[in-house]
Amino acid sequence: MADWTPHTARAKEWFESLRDQICAAFEEIERETGSDASFQYTPWQREEEGNPDPGGGVQGLMKGKVFEKVGVNVSTVKGSFSKDFAASVNGASPEHPGFTATGISLVAHMANPHVPAVHMNTRFLTTQAAWFGGGADLNPPIPYEEDTADFHARFRAACMAHNPTYYERFKKWADDYFFIPHRGVHRGVGGIFYDHLECADDAAFERNFAFTQDVGKAFLDIYPQLVRRRMESEFTPQDKLQQLEWRGRYAEFNLVYDRGTLFGLKTGGNVDAILMSLPPEAVWS
Repeated sequence: MADWTPHTARAKEWFESLRDQICAAFEEIERETGSDASFQYTPWQREEEGNPDPGGGVQGLMKGKVFEKVGVNVSTVKGSFSKDFAASVNGASPEHPGFTATGISLVAHMANPHVPAVHMNTRFLTTQAAWFGGGADLNPPIPYEEDTADFHARFRAACMAHNPTYYERFKKWADDYFFIPHRGVHRGVGGIFYDHLECADDAAFERNFAFTQDVGKAFLDIYPQLVRRRMESEFTPQDKLQQLEWRGRYAEFNLVYDRGTLFGLKTGGNVDAILMSLPPEAVWS
């Protein structure tokens, strides 16, 4: 079994750098509106019985004039899955439950219902296997075809720079994954989602790491553009109600179906950081 410790450290360094760049970009948008909102960072440590170094992370949270609630979290943890959960994880088993995981996770809920909410996550995990996963998807309460097209075009470009099959494959994966079966609707207008980009050797790690970095850069490029495009739009009480009802659907997906939520809870993650994806306000009518 390969020693993936240096690779995990490199991925962790990138995720932290991406976090810093995204948070600075979001704070800059707040300053443009006269808001002095900034991210508050809360470190947390994971606990696992018998594990002297289980890792932890930093939860970043901002509540501002444009970003009603945005969380940007980075965590790096290692330990052992429970036997039951290990059986469901790539490369793990009840006999080999050890793992490491490092990643960044972001969810933004916006004050103006014309500004799309968004989710982005990229990660590197090791068990007896090693792989990258992640993606980004746009979740507008009031969709605009222009915004959807620009979001997808930017991620299509990121994908095409690495593999001509990636975009169509990962777009479909997002469409299939971000679906609420009990409602019969998608939770947003999609994006890309990928998992199990396997790293059989150093060369595969470099390829998949470069792609994952470009996914993060694509998000950092396109999403602030969409925020600035819509953040000063006028909205009505009906628009706000539509946003709050849509947030209810978003919460349902994250609590019932989202694998990242389950992974965090099953591995002893920080509950507040895991559930930062939930909106600050929602309605069910």
